Amino acid sequence: MSIEHTVVFRLVHEPGSAAEQEFFATARETLTGIPGVADFAISRQVSPKSAFTHRFGMVFADQAAYDAYNAHPAHVGFVEGRWVPEVAEFQEYDFERL
Repeated sequence: MSIEHTVVFRLVHEPGSAAEQEFFATARETLTGIPGVADFAISRQVSPKSAFTHRFGMVFADQAAYDAYNAHPAHVGFVEGRWVPEVAEFQEYDFERL
């Protein structure tokens, strides 16, 4: 059964800044290059009901693909080198369709 991985977050960068755009470009290039990542999307939050301003969404065919993504050196490097210093707060959600 596929897994829909969603992370909602707020960056430390100013909205629309070059730093924000560079973060997204690096994320897209890095994360879509990892085997098993499908339907990668970056979205901007438009509701005033949430403090989170963006979302990364992607789909994995199964738990094994998701586990391989989490352990992949490119993912680990992105988290350590970019995510930790540049994301102010986040929540992570993983769903299987019923």
